[in-house]
Amino acid sequence: MQYLGIDFQVKNMPELDPGFIPMGPWMKAYLAHASKPISIAVERDNGKITVRHGKIYGTPEMAQADYRFVERYVKFLLWSIGGFRVYILGAGEIARRLAKEFVYFENGEGQNGKRWFDVQFMSDVFEKGFEIIDCEEASDFPAENDASVSVGGHMEGCRIGFDAGGSDRKVSAVIDGKTVYSEEVVWHPKTQTTPQYHYEEIVKAFQTAASKMPRVDGIGVSSAGVFIGNAPMVSSLFIKVPREKEVRKLVHTVFDRAAAAIGDGTVPIVVANDGDVTALAGAMGLGATAVMGIAMGTSEAVGYVDRKGNVLGWFNELAFAPVDLSEQAMMDEWSYDIGVGCKYFSQDAVIKLAPAAGIELEEALTPAEKLKVVQELMEADDPRAIKIYESIGCYLAHTMELYSMFYDVEHMIVLGRVMSGKGGDTILAVCKRIMAEEYPDLAVKMKVMLPDEKTRRVGQAVAAASLP
Repeated sequence: MQYLGIDFQVKNMPELDPGFIPMGPWMKAYLAHASKPISIAVERDNGKITVRHGKIYGTPEMAQADYRFVERYVKFLLWSIGGFRVYILGAGEIARRLAKEFVYFENGEGQNGKRWFDVQFMSDVFEKGFEIIDCEEASDFPAENDASVSVGGHMEGCRIGFDAGGSDRKVSAVIDGKTVYSEEVVWHPKTQTTPQYHYEEIVKAFQTAASKMPRVDGIGVSSAGVFIGNAPMVSSLFIKVPREKEVRKLVHTVFDRAAAAIGDGTVPIVVANDGDVTALAGAMGLGATAVMGIAMGTSEAVGYVDRKGNVLGWFNELAFAPVDLSEQAMMDEWSYDIGVGCKYFSQDAVIKLAPAAGIELEEALTPAEKLKVVQELMEADDPRAIKIYESIGCYLAHTMELYSMFYDVEHMIVLGRVMSGKGGDTILAVCKRIMAEEYPDLAVKMKVMLPDEKTRRVGQAVAAASLP
């Protein structure tokens, strides 16, 4: 296979998507002969800076490949780590071109760049203007200032674990690692226009769990969204809440304020993205570290626990990170980018591949209903459905090579609605076969698995309870 002048070998291609250009093997082939040093740094909250060093070709004939490599690399860093400022050293022309693409004018005062969605999202999260800086001298490039966050795995004492779902909220009272009480209550956070509703419901859950224990030593929260500290900066739970500054302050402090209403008001609380808490639950169940979890559902949700057993505090929003370099890849309707993870590792992937498999899905059906139709065909061993799941398994195998370039992973837990039933078994089997054939070293290092009873034994709320 060849792409932008780079030859690389891929033996297994998704039958239903022959135009797929896996980003991982292409990047490795690109780097094999690149020689001009380049450094990229991403800055996020509280002065945290992540630095990556690499190489480009730096020649006129490889200019297109150089730009594609750096642009996709920066894109992946932004959605895996998160950040509002990108520093580039050793590729001035590329940095200046990127600066023109990563532009967003909120009130339409100017022309938005191609990557305006990324800019808008990062600006909203960090509440700072986004910028890409061309560092002309090494002295202009920042030093690394990054460290994982040591949270989770603390089971001693009396703890509250809260799982803030979009349709129900779950809370557990945990004493020395044993759940003594748990409840699941339906709530409606996505329809509320005031954060007071969320606050009152969260406090009610905390108080209920607290009443089942002699004291509360800590509170851990698992919630969908992007967090800076305990503040939900972007979260679907508050989708209807107005964006006025004073109202957003109430959103940002909702969990801290709720914790202050418990006991003497000094109970420590830690809030984490639900993807990270899922990975933490898997790590605790496995008794292992270097664990990544990928949930294939409405979208692609990812969490990661590093080799020290810590959460990094990264975005891990790989639904928006690129995996396919094909210019004909399907566009994501939200980010307006093509070839990003949500179209390969979610129900959208199943729906996308259905026409190529010869399966017609009624337009009136919801995405979840369309997935169910294909799942029923799969359970009946329909060869068309089998091809869909085999293609997703192929996507997954090649993408493991890509993810391994950005994350140190030994245990990859794959879950979610798409992975249920025979479809999940097929995805897993194909992924393992291709990894063994094309990435044997990675196949030895990384164990890809469905969550078994051992990894399921630590629930989301219990894992959340271990955070503080």
